[in-house]
Amino acid sequence: MAWLALNIHADNRIAEALSEFLLNHGALSVSIEDAEAEQPDEVPLFGEPNMPPPGFWQKNIINALLDENCQVEPLVAAAKAEFGLDSLPYQIETVAEQDWVRLTQSQFDPIKILDDLWIVPTWHDVSNTDAINIRLDPGLAFGTGSHPTTFLCLKWLKQVVKPSCSVIDYGCGSGILSIAAKKIGAHEVLGIDIDHHAIEASEFNAVQNEESIRFLHAQNFTGDFSADIVVANILSSALIVLAPALAQLCKPGGQLALSGILQAQIGLITEAYQPWFDIQVLEIHEGWVLMGGKRKNLD
Repeated sequence: MAWLALNIHADNRIAEALSEFLLNHGALSVSIEDAEAEQPDEVPLFGEPNMPPPGFWQKNIINALLDENCQVEPLVAAAKAEFGLDSLPYQIETVAEQDWVRLTQSQFDPIKILDDLWIVPTWHDVSNTDAINIRLDPGLAFGTGSHPTTFLCLKWLKQVVKPSCSVIDYGCGSGILSIAAKKIGAHEVLGIDIDHHAIEASEFNAVQNEESIRFLHAQNFTGDFSADIVVANILSSALIVLAPALAQLCKPGGQLALSGILQAQIGLITEAYQPWFDIQVLEIHEGWVLMGGKRKNLD
């Protein structure tokens, strides 16, 4: 059996409603993606503690999986009529039948971060039992260890985390950095994210790794905790807005690491964080930058 992949371009006014319309008219699954992802006009979705997150991107792609016998043109015509649209750009692709589980698993092998730090999917055996092995399956949240930004943060955590220290992972995604910090030896770790799916994935992954870690949605964080180490692997535009909040989370003399930064954005990040940190470039890997520094004692 084959399926049809329907990709519809839609703005933020109808993205959610259109997704529900497609599900109500036979779509097997629907997802929403940023139409400008990895482009200069990419707009991140993020929020600050105690602030509601925004809705959808300005320009979206609605991805719907349909039965191969679905009549797409009448479906799109019905959607246009439902939302009063003159046009609704779309593309159709045929998706061949495959063993989706096996195909997905084949794309994720163990990832070596350092000789003694590995990311190992649960369907793989651990090859180096003497190393720190983080058992992690890809899920809805960002962060499997394969992206350069995550790789940089993991290397940095291995260098700086000590047994007595506390860590805040802001934008925890899959929980990979939180879990790594706890396995390396941190005494207390808090993961924060604006996405409920990320919190769920992080909690699940922590259980898989037999680690006790607290994860909170940003809206539920009361600001009653600061840490010796703060790490944030999110988009640079979000990092700039969050500079005061992240500074407040880091103890005086504590250390900060920021990733999700391109080389052209170094100056903007430096300007945003200089009031609180002795900020500098720590490492560059595949065009992505890890920046960090020590929290100034401003008292």
